[in-house]
Amino acid sequence: MAEMTDSDVLIVGAGPVGLTLAIDLAWRGINVTVAETRARAAPPEPKCNHVAARTMETFRRLGIAEQVRNAGLPADYPHDISYRTSFTGRELARIPIPCRRDRFTMTDGPDCNWPTPEPPHRINQIFLEPILFEHAAAQPRIRIVNRTSVEDVVVEDTSATVSLRDLETGTVKRLSCRFLIGCDGARSVVRKAMGAELTGDAIIQRVQSTYIRAPGLIDRQQSANAWGTGAINPRRSGMVYAIDGRERWLVHNYMKPGETEFEAVDRDACLRTILGVGADFKYDIISKEDWYGRRLIANKFRDRCAFIAGDAAHIWVPYAGYGMNAGIADAMNLSWLLAAHLNGWAPASILDAYEAERWPITSQVSRFAMSHAEAEIRRRGAVPDEIEDAGSAGELARAEVGRLAYEINVQQYACAGLNFGTYYDRSPIIAYDGTEHPAYTMSSYTPSTVPGCRTPHLWREGGASIYDAMGPEFTLLRFDSAVDVTALQAAARERGVPLKLLEIAEPETAAFNGSKLVLSRPDQHVAWRGDKLPSDPLALIDHVRGAIN
Repeated sequence: MAEMTDSDVLIVGAGPVGLTLAIDLAWRGINVTVAETRARAAPPEPKCNHVAARTMETFRRLGIAEQVRNAGLPADYPHDISYRTSFTGRELARIPIPCRRDRFTMTDGPDCNWPTPEPPHRINQIFLEPILFEHAAAQPRIRIVNRTSVEDVVVEDTSATVSLRDLETGTVKRLSCRFLIGCDGARSVVRKAMGAELTGDAIIQRVQSTYIRAPGLIDRQQSANAWGTGAINPRRSGMVYAIDGRERWLVHNYMKPGETEFEAVDRDACLRTILGVGADFKYDIISKEDWYGRRLIANKFRDRCAFIAGDAAHIWVPYAGYGMNAGIADAMNLSWLLAAHLNGWAPASILDAYEAERWPITSQVSRFAMSHAEAEIRRRGAVPDEIEDAGSAGELARAEVGRLAYEINVQQYACAGLNFGTYYDRSPIIAYDGTEHPAYTMSSYTPSTVPGCRTPHLWREGGASIYDAMGPEFTLLRFDSAVDVTALQAAARERGVPLKLLEIAEPETAAFNGSKLVLSRPDQHVAWRGDKLPSDPLALIDHVRGAIN
């Protein structure tokens, strides 16, 4: 059996989570190998229609936000959500969302005025993943091996060893790595090697998904174009997503209670009911996938030198577009911890923070999103028979169903709270001060410097983002230049911790709650705050770099 050159980090899976993790690690100076079973340029399934604001902030830091934002639907194609009796039927409600041309200029609507330099973007994975792949492949620190399966995983205290099987030739090579990360989805081989198990709700709903090409569909609408169109009628409930703004569509058929076998449900008849078209309408199936909506979380995210992220670690109903984005949040948390250790300025104990931070927040967010998803599922089961009638009873029914659909779903499609309100409340590397974290909802939150919260965003004088001015690792934000911070800077130098001092003299600092000093982590969460340095600055540095248990 041949040997391959050892790697600092081996990532299993080159989907959006694995690729973003690889890019971020390489950006931090770490050599990475990525193993993927698919061939280079093989298109992914049309999943993950939404890139959240926090993910776009990551892409901005990595230099690919503009490229991502310029891909997907045509620039002037509305990103609205429309609810109708069918895709071609009467409109019940509309959630306005700016098209990408108007994303930074439109200010009126529930999805506008986000407190970030990078608001969300609607783009399907079939457009997103190639951008990530080509960017990753161009990095000298990243080696991607396609058409390769990972087998015979052995996890030990300080390294892992795997067999890499070339799926074209059958050749097997053995590879050792310092750290192994499974970004390989629900059937993760890394999770199985770790002995971790998914627990929770195995089936919340069943969905038939069909990716179609239907050039004539767009002109059959009674209403303006929309990125997502919910079909609500007594026979079927479904969702239609515009993929290219011309002829490709992804149609979700939400199966009814009692419909437990995918093949027993007439896919074509359901699709035509959701679209509102007759038997004469022509379309082609590009691909199809039947799936379960679940709420499952692995009982552990780490075993010694092995970690899991994304769908390998947690699966839930793709409500609020948070599946892929939660996985990328995992990756960004793990990336800086691994890089801190591999770059020599943090001990191995800093890695304990990954599970301590991500497991509780995953449980918190998944239950939060699930409660809203369940409300939407209940709404689907209560469609009045007269909703398609022409008379006054039909008008009343449409108005009420439209109101309810808007109220439930505007929260998931304009979910600033879910993006910016989540916090780490039990981390071993955050210096808490006893202040309670502010509550948040799906759609609303309170910017805060309570340790563990996302570092609030503000626009600096001249229109620059504070995030663009922050360092790649720790940043000390100083709001009063009279506060002496030389002792903290000296402590960081002594421990080799990269620390940038950023002076904030502008008046637009209300979001920082009057704190004169805020220490922001590499992932833009608050590690510590105060009006003066602590009595032992070295102890603070040791705390945030994982050297104090």
